[in-house]
Amino acid sequence: MPTMIVIGYRDDLDQALRRRDMDPFYIVQAPASPPKGRRSIRVADMENAQEILRAVLSARIDDVAGVLSVHEMGVFGATCLRQQLNLPGNTDSKTALYFRDKYLQKSKLPSRVKRSRCRHVSIGTSFTDLANDLGDVFVVKPATGAGALRTNIVRSPEEYAQALTLFSGRSDVEIVAESFVGAPEVYLDGVWENGDLQWSSMSSYHTSPLTAAQGGILSAYVLDRRRNSPLFQQAETLAREALTSLKAPDCVFHLEAFMEEAGLTFGECAIRLPGALSPQVNKLTFGVDLFDVEISLALGEGANEALRGHGAPERFYGYILLRRPHGCNLTKRDFERNFLFDEIDYDSSPDAPIGPYGRVGQAILSDPDELKLQKTIEDIVRFNEVGSI
Repeated sequence: MPTMIVIGYRDDLDQALRRRDMDPFYIVQAPASPPKGRRSIRVADMENAQEILRAVLSARIDDVAGVLSVHEMGVFGATCLRQQLNLPGNTDSKTALYFRDKYLQKSKLPSRVKRSRCRHVSIGTSFTDLANDLGDVFVVKPATGAGALRTNIVRSPEEYAQALTLFSGRSDVEIVAESFVGAPEVYLDGVWENGDLQWSSMSSYHTSPLTAAQGGILSAYVLDRRRNSPLFQQAETLAREALTSLKAPDCVFHLEAFMEEAGLTFGECAIRLPGALSPQVNKLTFGVDLFDVEISLALGEGANEALRGHGAPERFYGYILLRRPHGCNLTKRDFERNFLFDEIDYDSSPDAPIGPYGRVGQAILSDPDELKLQKTIEDIVRFNEVGSI
C-alpha cells in the first residue's frame, strides 16, 4: 500500500485512510500516540519543519504518495515536506503562514472584510498600550492558533499578566491581541479548489470553543440553508473574499465568524480539516466526506470525485463533547434514559482519559428541524452540567 505521511493523529482520519487502502505514517508530538501497529515517529515540536523533515528522511520511506496535516500545527511543515519530497498538494510555505499567524491573516484581508483589530504582542508590551489600541476588553491568544487553548479575554492588568504566563515570553511574534467581539459564532466548513468555493456547510456553536476551553461543554449543529438563506449568502461571500485575498491553495478549510447585528465579522480561517466531530456531522447531513476530500487533494486527484453525490439534507446533525459533571456521577445509561442519540460514547469511570475540552465522551444527534435540534442540544448540555433535566 502507498504511504500517506500524516502530521498528527486522529482515529477518524486513520479509518478514512484505511478505507482508501493507504498506509499512514504518523509524525506525532506528545501526548498523541497512534495505536500499536501503526507506523509512527515522535518529534519534540511538530511546528519545527527541520525536525519533521529529519524524522521523515530517517524513516527511509520509499513509497510516499502524499502528506497531510491533522491540525493547524502541521500545516506549514506539510508544505515543506511536499517541496522536498516532490509530492502533490500545496507547496507554498509563505502562503501557508497567512493561515497560521492570525496577525498576518487579518492584515492581508481587504478593508471591506470586517474583522477585529489585531496586533502582535511584542516583549514588554503593557496592558495600557493594548487597551488604548484595542479597547478596554481584548483577547490574548497564540499567534499561530491552538484551538482555544491559551486564549483569554482580558479586562484588567492582572488578567493580562496571568494570560502572559501561558507563553514563553521569548518572542515578539508568539502572541497576538485582538479587540473583543462579543457575538455568537458560526463556522463554515468547505472545499476550495481552482480559486473558488466548491462546497460548504455552515454550523453554529452552541458553546464556543473559548467557553469550552474554560470549563464549558463544546457543542455545535448544522444550520438549515433554507431557513438561513441570507446568512449563508453572507458567509459564502465572506469565504470567497477571504480565501481569494489570502491566495488559498486547493484545500479543505474551516472559517469562523461572529454574527453581529450589522452582519458577519471575520474570526479566522484555517486550511485544514475541521476539528471535533464536524467531519462526521457533515457526512451524516450532506453525504460529504471531508476526510476523503482531504486525502484526494493530498494525492493530487482533485475534489470532484470525493464531492460527487452530495445532496440536500433530510435531517440535520449536531455533536456534543461530553464532560464529567461537577458534584454528580453520570453514566451512559443516564444519558440514554433521557435523550435519543444517533451515537453516544461516554466513559463514567473515575480514571477515564480526559481529551481536548475536558472530553470523556461524545454524542451525535439529529432532527429534521434545525430549531428542535438546537433545543435538544441545549437540554443535553444542561443535563451534562448538572446531572438532571
